[in-house]
Amino acid sequence: MQKINNSQVTFFTLLQLWGSPAGQISFTMSFTIIYVLTLSGNLIIIIVCRVEKSLYTPMYFFLSHLAALEICYISVTVPKMIHYSVSGDGSISFAACLTQLYFFGSLGSTECFLLPLMAYDRYLAVCKPLHYYSLMTSQFCSRSAGCCWSFGFIFTMSSVLLISTLKFCGSNHIQHFFCDISPLLKLSCTDVRHTETLIFLLASFTLLGSCLTTLLSYLMILSTVLSISTQSGRGRASATFASHLTVVTIYYSTMIFVYVRPTTTSTSSLNKILSVLYTVLTPLLNPFIYALKNKEVMRALWKVKSRFKV
Repeated sequence: MQKINNSQVTFFTLLQLWGSPAGQISFTMSFTIIYVLTLSGNLIIIIVCRVEKSLYTPMYFFLSHLAALEICYISVTVPKMIHYSVSGDGSISFAACLTQLYFFGSLGSTECFLLPLMAYDRYLAVCKPLHYYSLMTSQFCSRSAGCCWSFGFIFTMSSVLLISTLKFCGSNHIQHFFCDISPLLKLSCTDVRHTETLIFLLASFTLLGSCLTTLLSYLMILSTVLSISTQSGRGRASATFASHLTVVTIYYSTMIFVYVRPTTTSTSSLNKILSVLYTVLTPLLNPFIYALKNKEVMRALWKVKSRFKV
């Protein structure tokens, strides 16, 4: 282990997902396929939403932002995990670890701000259709999306700055597949109680506030859907509601379980399993659940495809 003054750690070693060679090969192939599918699916959504004029609506504007966010989100962790699996080199410098932690946390926070905004958009479309376009103006959409990205990166900065001041002078083996808050705090040889408390409060505010706001919008949507008189109209609305709620449930349930509790009480092995859900599975599912099962998106996709068909 490389050391400097007072034996302070200058690099960390990440945990392998599987120890056996056969497991590593399976992991590499599986995660490479998932990564390519995630990039392709989300990139298709961005292109279709930008090219097809029929999708120039607030819903698809926010959806394209979510797709871009998921591309960035999965790219922060998975390529490093694949590289480690192929090369066997799981080392990461202290600066690179903090950088990965910052972008991972910032993009996760951005999604926590974006999901309630998307739920609010659906609430207005279903519950307040006559006021929808007067409230969801292009200016409002652009500014609100910009605020989601800005607040996401600002909220995470204080946590990473606090962690950067800690001393790491013991083991440099991170018991996780990427640099995350809980495994890093457990390696620190200084008192982390104040840092842990602040991070816990920030995570609770961001995740619980975002989750409650999103669920409130969906509950109001559900109430309106149940009052729809026609069977076909209720069926279409219920399908949209159910697909959105699936993604939201997976994302919030895993994130809240991992981050909204003290670091000292967290279960390392369970956190590793749950981390795969919100870092890999959710970005993969989003384009299929939100868009590629959507008839409007599929029609637009075929129209875009026909334009470039030779």
